[in-house]
Amino acid sequence: MPDRTMPRRSDARQKMIESAAVLFRERGVQGTSFADVLEHSGAPRGSIYHHFAGGKTQLAEEATRWAGEFIVAGAVAALGEDDPVAAIEVFRRRWTRTLRRSDFAEGCPIVAAGLEGAREPTVRDAAGRAFADWEKVMARALRRRGVPNARAASIATLMIAATEGAIVVARAQRTTRPLERVSRELQGLVVSALAEADAAAAARAA
Repeated sequence: MPDRTMPRRSDARQKMIESAAVLFRERGVQGTSFADVLEHSGAPRGSIYHHFAGGKTQLAEEATRWAGEFIVAGAVAALGEDDPVAAIEVFRRRWTRTLRRSDFAEGCPIVAAGLEGAREPTVRDAAGRAFADWEKVMARALRRRGVPNARAASIATLMIAATEGAIVVARAQRTTRPLERVSRELQGLVVSALAEADAAAAARAA
């Protein structure tokens, strides 16, 4: 999971999308107003409906989609040589920095979007797609290391759900210990899954 250091483009529309994603981390979708986005992005006041004819819903959808793409790109980079154990440690370090720097105020913008439910179903759906893309990246790395397809998918889901849950608990308890514990357990699980895959491959080759 990436920290708050998100790349910024120069155009007003993109700045509003990125500002919305950053603000969702702390305030949620419903708690973030157009005025907040304009102030954070520095965009002209009349630019919201010029760039987002669908209003706040469109802005929230695009911010969620952009945040999801950013997270997936971060996951790909963290995986390096298809090493999911190392990737878990990268996520832990990044989120530890984010939580401490924000005084435990910032969470994941995809979680914030996913909680919208019936109020903003298209925003919720964008969050669902972002999580699915992240799962695919993690599962693919596990499969490349020999983990069977079904188990790779299950572990990828567990990695994301456990990490996001640990972030929620860490914010509530104002300590990074939940994230540290969950990361350690996930690493142990993945090490075991990779060892089982290696043993199975050796048995087939014998």
